[in-house]
Amino acid sequence: MNKIALFGALALSTFGTFAVAAEPALRIGIEAAYPPFAFKTADGKIAGFDYDIGNELCAQMQVKCQWVEQEFDGLIPSLKVRKVDAVLSSMSITEDRLKSVDFSKKYYHTPGKLVMKEGSQIQDPGVDLKGKKVAVQRASTYDRYASAELTPAGVNVVRYGSNNEAFLDLLAGRVDAVLADVVNIDEGFLKTDGGKGFALVGPDFNDPRYFGRGAGIAVRKGDAATAEKLNAAIDAIRSNGKYAEVQAKYFDYDIYGQ
Repeated sequence: MNKIALFGALALSTFGTFAVAAEPALRIGIEAAYPPFAFKTADGKIAGFDYDIGNELCAQMQVKCQWVEQEFDGLIPSLKVRKVDAVLSSMSITEDRLKSVDFSKKYYHTPGKLVMKEGSQIQDPGVDLKGKKVAVQRASTYDRYASAELTPAGVNVVRYGSNNEAFLDLLAGRVDAVLADVVNIDEGFLKTDGGKGFALVGPDFNDPRYFGRGAGIAVRKGDAATAEKLNAAIDAIRSNGKYAEVQAKYFDYDIYGQ
């Protein structure tokens, strides 16, 4: 190889190295206070089903995940002002949210439930919870449902920044019930020492008008390119067994849904 050809080859090699190094990371917003989907370990690191699924999706798309931790009600605003490129935080795909952001396809779908003291009987939430205090996470689908259906029925809805805070007030007797995702209640509360003496009660909450079509990954309105890449990656990890591997770490049942 002559000197000119050698110089050209080295230049191309160097350019390629810089091109890879300069590839932008996918900045993903997440709330790390929603076990088992996202939580902090003893050493302060983020862990959970959402976090692991996100890392598998990034690996499939050959990009670096850059996780940005925030409270849940700040995730969509951060997406809209371009502080993050996507939100992967157990966010339900609802018609209301679709007015301001777009979504990937779902990556899981589970119903909502009430958790109360063991022995509580709830047949009709609008009737049986009248006058009681029901906790929900602020800006969640459960908040929207409670505002539209429970508040007009005389239920006192109390809003919290995270479900962990709501569970603490349930333990302290400051609220009578918490309305949240069934998996979060089961894994994040009932299976802990604090959950003793409490139980899931009443019907499933899955009205698509409020609870949508499962949890998806939010992207900015019109960002079809990112949504399509995420959809392809979801399909890929569902097919190659990576989704099943992550699911098995946290659940002994299928949470993908129908």
